[in-house]
Amino acid sequence: MKTILQNCMVLLLIGVLLLACQSALADELNQQEKPWKKFSIDAGVFLTAVDSSVRFGTGLGVDIDVEKALDLDSTSTVFRADALWRFTPNRRHRLDFTWFSLRRDGNRRVTDDITIEDDDGNTITIPSGTSVDAYFNLDIYELAYSYSFFQDDRIDLAAGIGIYVMPIDFGIKVSGLLDEEEEEEFTAPLPVFALRMDVALTPQWFIRTGAQVFYAEIDNFTGSIMEFRTALEYNPWTHVGIGLGFDTLGIRLESENEDWPGVDLKGKVEFNYAGMLLYLRVFF
Repeated sequence: MKTILQNCMVLLLIGVLLLACQSALADELNQQEKPWKKFSIDAGVFLTAVDSSVRFGTGLGVDIDVEKALDLDSTSTVFRADALWRFTPNRRHRLDFTWFSLRRDGNRRVTDDITIEDDDGNTITIPSGTSVDAYFNLDIYELAYSYSFFQDDRIDLAAGIGIYVMPIDFGIKVSGLLDEEEEEEFTAPLPVFALRMDVALTPQWFIRTGAQVFYAEIDNFTGSIMEFRTALEYNPWTHVGIGLGFDTLGIRLESENEDWPGVDLKGKVEFNYAGMLLYLRVFF
């Protein structure tokens, strides 16, 4: 009896292992029929139209439209990199990473008086006719996680969370009738809630869309992000494709101190861009 029971247990264990292997094989075959790749890297040229304003201090300082008042570039062409990794066998769990950098500087003779209040409460008035050198540098790093709550061979619909890390560096140097220099440098880490959808029109043609939002108002800090992107992608080769996308982003930060972790800002920064992205994708 004991031998018969042992044999039955062995047979049962073998049966369970066979069923598990069959299920895993079925999942793998089913996933192979789906167009959602495990890993990809996008590298491309990002042409942006930029609109930004800043204000030093929280009292008498006035908002400065840095493109109009300081003659900073209103358009920029930069390199941009994106990557994704579906790190589970069913490819529903996904990590995304994005990076690009905007560097702008300008020089002009101002036509209107500009008043700036520094961190110590002192006011600086830049009189009309003064020569001004200015720069506005911004890096954007984003890491995001998403889960595909609906996924078949045509649609991949997912929701997730992410974090933007944005080192911002802005400065003005005044010379002539007045010699002054003012700088502001800080890093703004902000979380976002995301929704994305990829649509496989054919095995080679895809539409990729996504949106991300964030808003917080805590004590003396207010921050918001709204981003939307869409792209049409063509994958004519086994591991290589090309795409053309549109991306728009709006960021607003206003703070009097360190009410938000990592943001040491007294003043306000608004940054908006809309741009076209032409990219090459390598995927596996």
